[in-house]
Amino acid sequence: LYVGTQSNGQGHETVFATFLADHTGIPADAIRIVQGDSDLVPSGGGTGGSRSVTMQTGATLAAVSTITRKFGEYLSGKFESDDVEFDDERFRIEGSNETPTMLEVADLARADGRTDILDVKERWSVENMSFPNGAHVAEVEIDPATGTVVVDRYSVTDDLGNMINPLLAEGQVHGGVAQGIGQAICEHVAYDEDGQLLTATFMDYGMPRATDVPMIGFDTEPVPSLYNPMGMKGCGEAGTVGALGAVANAVADALASRGVQTVDMPYTPAKVWHALNVGGVAS
Repeated sequence: LYVGTQSNGQGHETVFATFLADHTGIPADAIRIVQGDSDLVPSGGGTGGSRSVTMQTGATLAAVSTITRKFGEYLSGKFESDDVEFDDERFRIEGSNETPTMLEVADLARADGRTDILDVKERWSVENMSFPNGAHVAEVEIDPATGTVVVDRYSVTDDLGNMINPLLAEGQVHGGVAQGIGQAICEHVAYDEDGQLLTATFMDYGMPRATDVPMIGFDTEPVPSLYNPMGMKGCGEAGTVGALGAVANAVADALASRGVQTVDMPYTPAKVWHALNVGGVAS
């Protein structure tokens, strides 16, 4: 299966193969996903906008529909039957005891020289955009003596539409929340007066570590999208976008009780301590 996106750890290889297997009966371990190869994939929009699975499943369904039709027409002529159906696992041919799988039909067609039906390309366009929804709740604790911010508890409820692989979707949300917490409390790019980058390595740049991220409660309340066949909604940015607002509001709420009017991300100990002990505004 040739796809125009590139997995960056989201698990596309698993989702795309599983989805194709479910609709063709081809074993998932017999499916090879080809991505990121411009010699083999003539065009592609890359990975972004939480659209990869939504767009790819639509295109895959279109390709499966064409393959099923072409294979059905081939079997109809070969077995002289006017009624050939596919039940997502095998072809059923009226007047015949043969029930070939998709791969077995491909072998039959290849043996008969019908390679023209073995390579299928389809395009699919989405009617409208789908938008995920969600709510994030963060609880933070701030040590006024040091300015250290600790994200103590975190919960997420998302509407991501129908999900092919809920475990991978939850993993994306967890990773996104961790990224958002990192940006909110510790990640900061610093330069000296000559423009020299001072945070050029992970020894100097404040990447979030396991100790910075609490256990993340996750739940879904899926409402299927109306604008793609599978009712899916993107989830790639859901964790990060929600985490920034949730943590920022929690910190602002905690500091407001001490008279702090404004403090900008990242909420480093030095910045929070300065806001608490020197002035009510810290930039």
